[in-house]
Amino acid sequence: MPYAKLSEQIQKLANPQRSDAFVKQFRNAVREGDIEAADLPSRFTLPKQFSRRGQNETYQRDVKDMVFEVTPAFEKWFESINSELATNRRGAKVKPTLENIEAGLIDFKELAAATRQKMEASYAKGQTLGNSRKGAAKKTTTKRASKK
Repeated sequence: MPYAKLSEQIQKLANPQRSDAFVKQFRNAVREGDIEAADLPSRFTLPKQFSRRGQNETYQRDVKDMVFEVTPAFEKWFESINSELATNRRGAKVKPTLENIEAGLIDFKELAAATRQKMEASYAKGQTLGNSRKGAAKKTTTKRASKK
């Protein structure tokens, strides 16, 4: 079986800025037994440029290198993870702006339906609250009338 190092595999990533996420996924796969790998005493620098909030300067991180078997199962796993990391992040949503709607990044009909549903829910909540207060007001007026 051919062997490869984690530091060499990271060079094959489509998006090097996601190398930290790849290392995390790789270590999880090793821990779960999906990939056979062993730690090496050497360390290597990730190609990702990290930045601290409120500062302009960047820094890099070093991680422990590993050696692993290159199997067809690993190749398949790597292809899926690489394509997943090449796309936008999971939480990155496109903001509903006029430019994004005109560019077709957001479906206007879907956005309008969500807005309508939100407005209907808010209206129904207000109606329910108002009706419950009407019932409470009737009970207090009947109590006062019976005391006289």
